[in-house]
Formats: sequence, C-alpha cells, structure tokens
Amino acid sequence: MENVDQIIRARWILPVNPRDTVLEHHAVALRDGRIVAIVPGDRVAGAFHAPLETALDDHLLMPGLVNTHGHAAMTLLRGLADDHTLMDWLQEHIWPAEARWMGEEFVRTGTRLAIAEMLASGTTCASDMYFFPDVAAATVVEAGFRAQIAFPILEQPSAWGANADEYLAKGLQVRDDYRSCPRLSFAFGPHAPYTTSDQTLARVAMLAAELDSAVQMHVHETAGEVHEAIAHHGCRPLARLEGLGLLSPRFQAVHMTQVAPEDLELLVRNQAQVLHCPSSNLKLAAGFCPVRTLGAAGINVALGTDGAASNNALDLFAEMRLAALLAKGSSGDPTALSAHAAVRMATLGGAEALGLAERIGSLEPGKDADMIAVDMRRIACAPVYDAHSALVYTGSGAAVTHAWVEGRALLSERRLCTLAHDELHAEALAWQRRIAGR
Repeated sequence: MENVDQIIRARWILPVNPRDTVLEHHAVALRDGRIVAIVPGDRVAGAFHAPLETALDDHLLMPGLVNTHGHAAMTLLRGLADDHTLMDWLQEHIWPAEARWMGEEFVRTGTRLAIAEMLASGTTCASDMYFFPDVAAATVVEAGFRAQIAFPILEQPSAWGANADEYLAKGLQVRDDYRSCPRLSFAFGPHAPYTTSDQTLARVAMLAAELDSAVQMHVHETAGEVHEAIAHHGCRPLARLEGLGLLSPRFQAVHMTQVAPEDLELLVRNQAQVLHCPSSNLKLAAGFCPVRTLGAAGINVALGTDGAASNNALDLFAEMRLAALLAKGSSGDPTALSAHAAVRMATLGGAEALGLAERIGSLEPGKDADMIAVDMRRIACAPVYDAHSALVYTGSGAAVTHAWVEGRALLSERRLCTLAHDELHAEALAWQRRIAGR
C-alpha cells in the first residue's frame, strides 16, 4: 500500500478534464499538496493508506473556481455607489472615495474580506488588480489562498504611487519579493487604454516580453470607450494595443463587450485571453461580451466577478449561471454556452487564462490539490440528472462546504480555517462607519 497524506471520498467527482466526465463513488488521494490518484472508492483502501480520511457521501468534489478578474479591496466599497453609469461611477464616486480612504489598512481588510467571501462560495484562486499589491500579496499568503497579483499601472497619482514609472518600479519589486511563493503569480496591470499613455504601454509590452509575464487590462468595456479612442487615436483600442506590442497569448483582456470583426481578428491572431465579467457588465450597462462568437473562433473565455463595488458579490457560481443565460439570450441559441462549458470557463479555462493550467483548474494526478466540495442534498438541486447542470443552474455558491488549496483546508464544514468570520465582519462595519461618516 502507498502512503499518502489524506484521502477524500465523494459521491461525485467532476475532474473537468477529461471534458464532461463525472465519476461516481470515487476518492482522491493527496500527498505533499498534490493529487496522487483518483480511484474508485471500493479500491482506495487496498491501494492507499492515509492518517486522514474525509467522507463526503452527498457531495460533489471538483476543482476550485478561478476568478480571473477582481479588485479585492473594493469589498469595502460594496454598495457605496450603485446604479450609475461607468464613468460617473468611477469619476464622481469610486475614485474620490479611494483618494480619501485607500491605504494599507484599507487594502488589508478589504482583501481579507474578499478572500473569505470567495472561499465560502468556492473560489480558491483569484486575480487581483489593485493598489498596494504588496499588502494584497502578503494577505493572500497569510490566508493560504492562491492569486495572480496584477499590479496597477496608470498615469494619475494615488496613495500608492505618483506616476506610471513609480507604479512599475514598485510593482516589479513586489514581484521580486514574492518570486519564491508558489501560490502567487504576477502580471502587469495597466488600468485601461484611456488611463495609460503610449510610452507607458510600450514599456509594459517590452518588460512583459522580457519577463514572459502576463498583462491584464480593462479593454473595450463600453461603446463610449471605443468611440473616444477612435476620436483621439484614430483606431480602436485593441488595434492601438497591438501596434504597441501588447497583444499575445499572455494578454488578458477584461470585459470585451465591444467586439467588431476587426477586433475578433486581432484576438484570434494573437491568441489573447478574454475575461468575461457578466454581472458587472450588466450592472453598469457596459454591454454584452459575445461569448458564443469568441468561443467559436477558438478564443479562451474565462470568468471574473470584477470588484464587489460593481457586482456586488464575488460568487463565481452566480457568474457561471449568468454567463450561460446571457450567451443563450443574446445569441438566440439555447446551446450557445452549455452548463458543461460554463463549468470549464470557471475552472480550467480560468487557469489557462492566468497561465496556471499546468498546476490547477482540473483534478488530475500531479496537479496541486486545489479543490472544493459542494453539498448536493439541497431540495433546489434534487434530483440530480446532470451534475454540471445542477451546479450551474441551481445557485451552488451557497452550497460549498469545503475548500482546499495545495491540500490544505481553508474552508471546512462551511467554517473558514485561516480567517475569522466575526472579526472580519466587525472590521467591515468599522470601515462602513468611517466611510459613511457615522
């Protein structure tokens, strides 16, 4: 018998790869934070010995969800400025609030709050683009979470930096400081085409190529953004970015609600990643990402929640459901995005977009044991004819009971293991009183 660290048995296992596979009454054997094997439950006792065994007889075990775009610390601005247009929301509400309140304490508390919310709804890896990425990185490490830190770059000053040069220098230093942490990866995060100059973007392109690093950026978020770009630069934003050398398979285009034929051609030619944030796009009336068209062209489309200030939740199961329904409704094709495809978008598709598919996104021997368990005993879920359908269409975020990253339990029986719920809630209320002025 082979010695392993732990064995987890489940009623269903959804490995994601092979595609559309669901295993019944199987078990996963883990050692040193990685998956050793997935075997039928009646054979595991004869093949493996572990000091820790967990039986999840009514649960589905699957890869942890990958939230490819968000601004974690903005949980502290949740509900502060709802029901505004994008630019009014940013310029009249969010940016002034950040200018007054944003700092290390704000980012630390907001990021911890976001990680707790994401773990409780099944996300074990997230991409975070926000100020004070050094604080965010330290918070991720402390919580045992996994993240891509896209350090922000823009021309305007903030509490974290005076200009684009300082943002770049500080961001690269954070990247260097955490280069030995396996649960952290880093990306350049130029905010948007309209907040970064050609000179800055060309420098980002050069550095990203030298370091083989990802670049995440809000692109083609609204029709107004595209129209203004044409007026100021004589071309659409995506064409400008290609001309500056930014587009590649490492480029993560957030939102992409405006996709003309020429934009699609650029995405395909450069094999760029598209990060779809359906709830945020709808709430800000930004537009509709053409998921069906992008998928048919071979573009990898992954899912993100965006920040809690524009969503207002960080539940990737809710994004799966909404993405599937939007793709159907906007295309007139009920087969445009199946439940199976939506699950892949939120797991292996997200891992591919962040360059992490060799480590996470599916349950396979040799990969890191980033997993979640979903309780399938809910009345709203019964009966279960198709596990993928049950996950996507029945509000499964609230049914997540367990979460592991590298085999370490971060959520067990719906209780956070590395973060204190009551303490976080109290800190959030304290920030609410400060920001609201009472």
